[in-house]
Amino acid sequence: MEVSNLKLVCIGGGTGLSVMLRNLKEIFPNVTAVVTVADDGGGSGVLRNDLKMLPPGDIRQCIIALSETEPFMKELLMYRFNEGTLKGQSFGNLFLAAMNEISGGNFVDAVKRVSDVLRVKGKVLPVTEKDVCLNALMKNGVTVQGESNIGHATHEVKQKISKVYLTATNEGEEISPLPEVIDAIENADLIVLGPGSLYTSVIPNLLVPKIVDAIKNARAKTVYINNIMTQPGETDGYSAYDHIRAILKHSCEEFIDYCIVNCGTAGDDILEKYIADGAELVKRDVEKIREKGIEVIETDLVDINDDGLIRHNSSALALAIKELTEKIG
Repeated sequence: MEVSNLKLVCIGGGTGLSVMLRNLKEIFPNVTAVVTVADDGGGSGVLRNDLKMLPPGDIRQCIIALSETEPFMKELLMYRFNEGTLKGQSFGNLFLAAMNEISGGNFVDAVKRVSDVLRVKGKVLPVTEKDVCLNALMKNGVTVQGESNIGHATHEVKQKISKVYLTATNEGEEISPLPEVIDAIENADLIVLGPGSLYTSVIPNLLVPKIVDAIKNARAKTVYINNIMTQPGETDGYSAYDHIRAILKHSCEEFIDYCIVNCGTAGDDILEKYIADGAELVKRDVEKIREKGIEVIETDLVDINDDGLIRHNSSALALAIKELTEKIG
């Protein structure tokens, strides 16, 4: 099958997923982005609380990344207000919120309508329509509620995360996946996990009932894109294998077939800033990953954006995934 005809399902959230999608859409027009809805901080958290809607931020970023609209429109959707009651809020979030109201509170329908307006290649889907809360159980038994509180809490209790889990915000409500997400996974030619924050962007999707089983039973292979840097308060001191181990703990053994690991680096001046903030390059203990029966792909994924921040190189990542699909056949 031609690469351009393959169906990809990319699962995650936050900046990492949207960065990858920008170049991936040029190679794979049929991409479905499955996005976590556990975010409860920042502008998304405000709209979530005020309007009782699912958080729009991660969804917005993925829609923009997959869109074929004019650069000016993308700039407009990314714009954040600097003053007044809207300070810190992005126009794109407000656009989704307005479309959610027009759609009678049907967030999935709102996302589809916005995607149509912005000529999105592929689909963007929330992993669930349910209002959920992400919780973290620390190694000392302390429980932290709320995605935005997890990173800060690990510093306060000076404990690492043991596991994360979801609870329904509306007591007694059953958490279930969006049916379209299950359909996309079952019909995928490749399933991509990440990149993104391990415990707050990638794993939350796997906590929705039926998602792990759907991925494990799918005909498609699954590839995990490991993070480049550790994340203070979330993955302090984590190696590449530690990321894999956390995913397997929240899913099952033999869940991942391939892992893409960064082998690049950045200048000392940039790394020193990260070290000062408690972050470091993720160590490449790839032999441990291979012992799990996972094939490792090592490539330079480092990109430095205009703000001097380390990000995954979207072009290099898209190429690595293209080469993987060609190898799998």
